[in-house]
Amino acid sequence: MKKLLSCIFVCVALIGCQSKKNEAVEEVQPTGVNGSTAAEVGRSLGAGWNLGNQLDAFKDGVADEISWGNGLATQALFDSLKVKGFSTVRIPVTWLGHIGEAPEYQLDTVRLNRVREVVGMAENAGLNVVLNIHHDGADSRHWLDIKGAALDSLKNEEVKAEVAAVWSQIAEALKDKGDFLVFEAFNEIHDGGWGWGANRTDGGKQYAALNSWNQTFVDAVRATGGNNSTRWLSVPSYVTNIDLALGDFTLIPKDDANKVMLAVHFYDPNDFSLTAKVSDWGHTGDPALKASQQNQDEEYVVSQFRKLNDKYVSKGIPVYVGEWGCAGQETERGKAFRNYYLEYVNKAAREAGLGTMYWDNGYIGYGNDKFGLFNHSTGEYTEENEKAIEALIKGMNNDDPAYTLQVIYDNAPVFE
Repeated sequence: MKKLLSCIFVCVALIGCQSKKNEAVEEVQPTGVNGSTAAEVGRSLGAGWNLGNQLDAFKDGVADEISWGNGLATQALFDSLKVKGFSTVRIPVTWLGHIGEAPEYQLDTVRLNRVREVVGMAENAGLNVVLNIHHDGADSRHWLDIKGAALDSLKNEEVKAEVAAVWSQIAEALKDKGDFLVFEAFNEIHDGGWGWGANRTDGGKQYAALNSWNQTFVDAVRATGGNNSTRWLSVPSYVTNIDLALGDFTLIPKDDANKVMLAVHFYDPNDFSLTAKVSDWGHTGDPALKASQQNQDEEYVVSQFRKLNDKYVSKGIPVYVGEWGCAGQETERGKAFRNYYLEYVNKAAREAGLGTMYWDNGYIGYGNDKFGLFNHSTGEYTEENEKAIEALIKGMNNDDPAYTLQVIYDNAPVFE
């Protein structure tokens, strides 16, 4: 989703907004990603947050941390996230322009060191980390070319060789890190059709190519040894689509450690959560203000997450929602429904044994693509976003047995 407007350079200074900064936390160890069941592993990720449009940003074919409008990430940001109740940070990284020629595919040392530094900031704050390769596979325009690989077996072998080389270097650089760190193979791999392209008509060739990439990723990381022999790894379904993950297209890679989880994304309903074209969501919303969302209210959210639990979690495969969120709303009505959505979705995910990671691109305001909660350099947040943060944290972290989905449902916003 963020690819749609990612080339718009947006200033994220909190101009004209009341802002807050949390006190820095003492250095603590992350809780780690672990558990005796798949649901416990998913819940150990807890309420997560994405460092979006940051290390994944790029311009003119070269990844650069500040090229999409955010300032450099700092320790203050991660400390603020920890204080507000987040457990995990997903760090998307694009490597465009920082990979050498075949066959070594040598990663740029400065870039690799910066990635390690940012992972260290999250570790210092006591946060778990999910680290992935991001826009290198956007729309088959770059080296992770799923369309080309599906049509040409030699091309697929070439991509797999680069996947192995790049992930081997990333894994080697971070092999000393503990079980707080998860490696996620890729992001939203697709051919430009967002799940409605040639993948629907090519007889499963793109799905097979992605499954082979995922296996190559697991094998490459495990081969580096050390803590990488047993850390949790993650693979995406095609374009991280939940419905495609629920089909027969996604194969979980073979792994002697038996520690591979699945990543999906959730931005439904699009016209509310992604574009903010409408102000209402849920059973108390005005049908006239919900547009095309009629079949994507509370029951739909619960159903999607339960299906993931039935197919994967109940069979020992952890699942997390690597991206989700809700764009800022300008009216009081819209803000109320936004906060309700954030709380309800996170509670539904927790009950299904899933962790979640809110997409924060640093773009603070109202409307399409405005997912920012925090200033990525200072860790500051607006008073308005504080309420949104509290809603999503409550949905994931409140363990009171009396706090149920039905309680949230019964307290949905009501406007005359």
